[in-house]
Amino acid sequence: MTTSTDFDWDYLIQRDRVHRDVYTDPQLFSIEMTKLYGGLWTYLCHESEIPEPGSFRRAKLGLREVIVSRGKEGDIHALFNRCAHRAAAVCMHPSGSASRFVCPYHGWTYGLNGDLLAVPYADGYGEDFDKSTRHLPRVPRVKSFHGFIFGTLNEAMPELEDYLGLAGDVLKEFINRAPSGKLALNAGAYRSSYTGNWKLAWDNAADMYHVFFAHRSLVDITRARNPGGDTGATYAARPDESPIYSYYLGQGHTYLHHRPGMGPSIFERARPAPGMEIGATALRETMGAEAAADLLERVPGQGMNLNIFPNLMIIASQIQVVEPVSVDRTQLTWYATTLSDAPAQANVLRMRIAEDFPNFGEVDDLEMFERCWQGLQVPEAPWVDYSRGNHIPLADITQSNGAQKAPGTHEHALRGYLDAYKEYMQTDMTLTAA
Repeated sequence: MTTSTDFDWDYLIQRDRVHRDVYTDPQLFSIEMTKLYGGLWTYLCHESEIPEPGSFRRAKLGLREVIVSRGKEGDIHALFNRCAHRAAAVCMHPSGSASRFVCPYHGWTYGLNGDLLAVPYADGYGEDFDKSTRHLPRVPRVKSFHGFIFGTLNEAMPELEDYLGLAGDVLKEFINRAPSGKLALNAGAYRSSYTGNWKLAWDNAADMYHVFFAHRSLVDITRARNPGGDTGATYAARPDESPIYSYYLGQGHTYLHHRPGMGPSIFERARPAPGMEIGATALRETMGAEAAADLLERVPGQGMNLNIFPNLMIIASQIQVVEPVSVDRTQLTWYATTLSDAPAQANVLRMRIAEDFPNFGEVDDLEMFERCWQGLQVPEAPWVDYSRGNHIPLADITQSNGAQKAPGTHEHALRGYLDAYKEYMQTDMTLTAA
């Protein structure tokens, strides 16, 4: 059996380049699905998706399927979708409400917390049969961070707040843009997939360099919408000098901060969407100009790409979850967020604006990921370069809080997350189900 110690990590991941095997080796992918997706705090779902006792939602912990449920007292559980008898999946609905989970194979019945409640014809098991030891296997550590639910199988992982670190601070900023400080995921999901490794999406997550080429059409639309321009990278004659920065936040987390280059109004800068003017006018008439202006600034995304390793991305006003399927197949699922306690018209506007990038920009990225995968099939050219900005000493871009800040067109954030990946893959981990 191949383990992570069988690989020469200093050879595979160097300061300015990474070997193609990190993307293409099926054995490495198998180890990632254990150590990263399960060994680290991995995003499962949002509390708003399981709002009431009895609510449940299926999610993924790497390749393991779990049921995230809310118990009768409001407590949250993450149960493996696997009957303790013969391993059949007990839940096939993506989400819903239930009082129990019943295995369709032999009728074993489980509570919302995974406890085994009933076994048909239990006499056939004898007097020593102990139901308490035959519950649905559970994710032992589950915790919510301001509504975002994470789980890990690793008892040695630091507390979730410590793992998130600086990324948690940015995530709170994102949440607190809602008028009441609460977001909801109740507007559906947009799913896409590509042929290629999941890390191709992660390489792209805090990269402003590709925007001028892969997203050329969107850049042109933005310029047409704002003919006066602003200070964003899409207008800069020298993009390295734009005020858009990328950050490496530690623990594998990265952050691309667009806001400093987006001009005085995020709403006015948004690309045209159906009903924008009508909706904005209605809010001004209902709320008054000042209150409506404040709310309209909260409606679009705030100009950020926050990437919480290994699977959660906050892009503008939406959540994207990276879901590896195999070494050469990845699903990306976008969830629109709504502003709790905001007028319905504001959330209609938020949805219309949020449709923009997944429909018109994400397709560019998917094509680039597949082109990268195509190129990675050449074994005689094994190295992937990520040296942009590597000539700048780390001391020159490291801030007092430990974050590394550099132009968004540099690749220091990519180097940072790969350093963390390299460390995680070499760390001894003991993973258990409760």
